[in-house]
Amino acid sequence: MPTMTRIGLQIPNFTYPESDEPLFERIVSVAVAGEQAGFDTIFVMDHFFQLPLIGPPELEMFDAYTLLGGIAARTQSARLGTLVTGVTYRNPALLAKAVTALDVISDGRALLGIGAAWYELEHESLGVDFPPLRERFERLEEALQICSGMFTQRQTTFAGKHYAVTDAWNSPAPVTPGGPPILVGGTGERKTARLAAQYAREWNCNAAFVELPAKLAALDGHLADLGRDRSDIEVSCLSTIIVGETHAEAAEKLAGLLRARGVDDPSPIVEDPATRNQVLPRLFFGDPDEVVAQVQDLMAVGLDGIVVNMLGDGHDPAAVTLAGATLRKALG
Repeated sequence: MPTMTRIGLQIPNFTYPESDEPLFERIVSVAVAGEQAGFDTIFVMDHFFQLPLIGPPELEMFDAYTLLGGIAARTQSARLGTLVTGVTYRNPALLAKAVTALDVISDGRALLGIGAAWYELEHESLGVDFPPLRERFERLEEALQICSGMFTQRQTTFAGKHYAVTDAWNSPAPVTPGGPPILVGGTGERKTARLAAQYAREWNCNAAFVELPAKLAALDGHLADLGRDRSDIEVSCLSTIIVGETHAEAAEKLAGLLRARGVDDPSPIVEDPATRNQVLPRLFFGDPDEVVAQVQDLMAVGLDGIVVNMLGDGHDPAAVTLAGATLRKALG
């Protein structure tokens, strides 16, 4: 069973073409296809409304941990987690219990992906407090300490500025030795990278590809300050993949995605690499050979893994299979 993310698949969209098949079964077919195609980790977003860059807020969205529990029962080997849980949505001790339950249900395949939260509309609509950024990062660090304790101890006591637990049991204990690995998500070089360096087994950085060398350098600095080795933490990036059997097929997929997002004439983006990189700075695009070369070039900056969204065709298990085969070839 993998212990870190080498090739991850995020499923961010549940608004699929019309079908008589129940929605959950369609989601499971994507997750199973991903697992069989070689994706070692399946992620879902921890959001309650759809995100602005994907669609309007009323589109289908699930409670992440309920959905992951269902996926756990239908998969065998892929790790399961959120990319990423917003710290504001749940009491950290209850979050630790939820992730531990997922770890037990999945026989040791859970991870805790967590970040500082950002989607203000969800908070306003659902009545969840949305503190200023400074406080959200304070809460994130306290949550990391509480979850780390509850993953590794029979009882945990912690008193912080925002959260406190007293002799908190976490029973049943996680199946994973040492508890589910912690993944911190975000791009910040000063706060996010420091928290990842101090508390996490993985950092997922969703920065533009050209920014990744600077992000990795920032992480190296925090690791040096903490006396922690770079080999102790894995770094992945979140990207979008649009791959076709031919370049023309990939171009058709990208054009369709852009039109669905309101771009009347997608041809400048589809046809001009410079324009495409400016508009879509985290995109792998083309036929399998083109995508393999792009992935290998990016990995050379010092990444350990890749996580992809499939916004254009992620509802199609055959497309997921092609993406997995392409990424496996790229990463060896």
